Amino acid sequence: MPSTLVDLILNSPHTIPMTIGVYAGLELIKARVIDAVTSAQAQTEAILAMHAHLDTEILMTAMDLSVEAELFGCQIRLDEDEIPTVIGRKITSLEAIEGMSIPDPNSGRARVQLQTVENLVKMTDKPVLGCMIGPFSLAGRLFGFSEVMELSITEPPMLERLLDQVSQFLAQYALAFRSLGAAGVVMAEPAAGLLSPRGLAQYSAKYIKRIGSQANQRHFSILYHNCVARLLHLEKILEAGLEIYHFSSPMDILAALSRVDDRTILSGNLDPASLFLSGSPETVSARTTELMAHTAEYRNFVIASGCDIPPHTPLANLEAFFQAVRSFPQQRSNSV
Repeated sequence: MPSTLVDLILNSPHTIPMTIGVYAGLELIKARVIDAVTSAQAQTEAILAMHAHLDTEILMTAMDLSVEAELFGCQIRLDEDEIPTVIGRKITSLEAIEGMSIPDPNSGRARVQLQTVENLVKMTDKPVLGCMIGPFSLAGRLFGFSEVMELSITEPPMLERLLDQVSQFLAQYALAFRSLGAAGVVMAEPAAGLLSPRGLAQYSAKYIKRIGSQANQRHFSILYHNCVARLLHLEKILEAGLEIYHFSSPMDILAALSRVDDRTILSGNLDPASLFLSGSPETVSARTTELMAHTAEYRNFVIASGCDIPPHTPLANLEAFFQAVRSFPQQRSNSV
């Protein structure tokens, strides 16, 4: 049975616009990035301010892909106005992998994300999505990105053991979001886009499918996000067995839509940096309208920023995006 979120998208009388844009909205509440990633109250206020300003139809927590690695013990750099980053490596051997402790998903800065979801669910009737990292991307933050790429070739069993460990935690984290009433989570797996299609299937899609089998249900969906993946990865990405997939500009979104069934949702793929951050309202409007025209026949498409919109993105560009989507002429029946 399709999830509630899929039904909402497919039965919408119009294409739903979506942005991953908490950081871009911080100026509305006169806050900084560090406030959003360390305070559920600040993050909640920023999301609600964006919702009020843009009339967003889906609310989403901040994309902070350092949270999970920090819970595992990684050192994190927190700057006032930069998205947090992981410093160095935490895990360097098979012995360290076997000795890993699975952290409590209700601890550390994960509580900021979870509390933000809990706040939003109480304050709005719109779908609320959490954000979390994917298994291969988390493995890369713990073991090092170049190192896990090497492991995928030289020592697959060692990498698979690491993925077993992080997937156990990620399933618990997804269930924590679900228990608070989230409509789903966006699972960001960008590092898997650096793998070959075969490698992506073996070291990413298989584990996401495992997590999804534990977390997905009628009222909760895992949304796959990969801002690096290209069309050649699509077939293997779909092996994750999810219902909604979100891509950025490297994906040929029109070709991708032609290769999925009409109940598999694809989303994206407007570039967050070159278009939203560096473009003008006029270029945002033109590119959005162009993509709307090319995808008009697809009910299973959610037009969106292809990834997290950077801090200090002009609000006028976000306004232009939503206005272009909403002013585009559409004729849809009430349901499918």
